[in-house]
Amino acid sequence: MKKYFAELFGTFWLVFGGCGSAIFAAGYPELGIGFVGVSLAFGLTVLTMAYAVGHVSGAHFNPAVSIGLWAGGKFDGKELIPYIISQLIGAILAASALYFIVSGKADFESIGGFAANGYGELSPGKYSMQSAFLAEFLLTMFFLLIILGSTYPKAPKGFAGIAIGLALTLIHLISIPITNTSVNPARSMSQAIFAGGEYLTQSWLFWVAPIAGAIVGGVIHKTLFSKD
Repeated sequence: MKKYFAELFGTFWLVFGGCGSAIFAAGYPELGIGFVGVSLAFGLTVLTMAYAVGHVSGAHFNPAVSIGLWAGGKFDGKELIPYIISQLIGAILAASALYFIVSGKADFESIGGFAANGYGELSPGKYSMQSAFLAEFLLTMFFLLIILGSTYPKAPKGFAGIAIGLALTLIHLISIPITNTSVNPARSMSQAIFAGGEYLTQSWLFWVAPIAGAIVGGVIHKTLFSKD
């Protein structure tokens, strides 16, 4: 149970910190943190929780990562469902907390996009479904390669959390204008539930593309780079 609670808390922190920065601080008049700030926030959530609970659960905080590690031969398939459920619960609890906070603003009218992911008209840059799918696929694939490579036994010890956190920062710097950046089905699902409407109907892409990319990344690492 400790592993599942670690995944719950870690995913909560990722969604609360990353999406919270987008909701509250990104567009703040004159002092907003913008795309760079939000990218750093997402990276820092993973970096900090990797060191906080990584020794307990492996610090996945993402269904696609869990599936990609399984595809790469680094995770027991029997743990997939409990991990994914824990991640989804953590993400939804974080989104609930964000909703409670944002709805307490004096001039609150609507949560708007609520940092949800989307394509077409819901894409920040109005990118097509095909563009969104390819971006999410490739970025998650490389994310898995970085995770598997930095945690490989022959990699420098103690630096994996930094590499993974910076990788997630880079991923957001690239793709916030395209999809608002997912690479994480739990993060996407939690925000779509509250944003509703088309955000919810488009959420399929942010399950399929990241998971497909993660599986390919896991297989590439297992085939080309692992001597296990």
